[in-house]
Amino acid sequence: MSDNEADVRGANVRIPPPIAAALTIIAGYLLGRVAPIFPAFDLATPVRYWLGAIIIVAAIGVLGAWPMRLFNRSGQNVTPWSATPEIIVLGPYHFTRNPMYLMMVLVCFACALIFSEAWLLILTPILGVSLYHIAIKHEEIYLEEKFGDSYRAYKRSVRRWI
Repeated sequence: MSDNEADVRGANVRIPPPIAAALTIIAGYLLGRVAPIFPAFDLATPVRYWLGAIIIVAAIGVLGAWPMRLFNRSGQNVTPWSATPEIIVLGPYHFTRNPMYLMMVLVCFACALIFSEAWLLILTPILGVSLYHIAIKHEEIYLEEKFGDSYRAYKRSVRRWI
């Protein structure tokens, strides 16, 4: 990839990752209605709701909104298929290379908790693997091609997930 090409295009991500997360939640919920297997959590309903809500709010705030603010401040577009002018290493990017994808997995887990849905609990790690294949690996290839050693050093110092 030439420098000009890297400046214009982003990672080769074809499916918007939030769609994968939303489909996972919908599929897990519907599977639980059509073919229930077992309750995923043996917690009282209000406790499940509160814990799930806390996880969702924390995940969206720390791993969703904060990275989006960092993207906006640096003039970057949050979509993975847009060009990346710089690597962000502040905030949650200091402890995870993929805070927004981690947020999606945590929201999926929180929904499994809220609904006490085993199917959703089973599908949550599958979402993580899917996000790697549909987005993360393409982003890593793009960023390594564009930023070279500086991105490789970042990869060595910060884990992909946590």
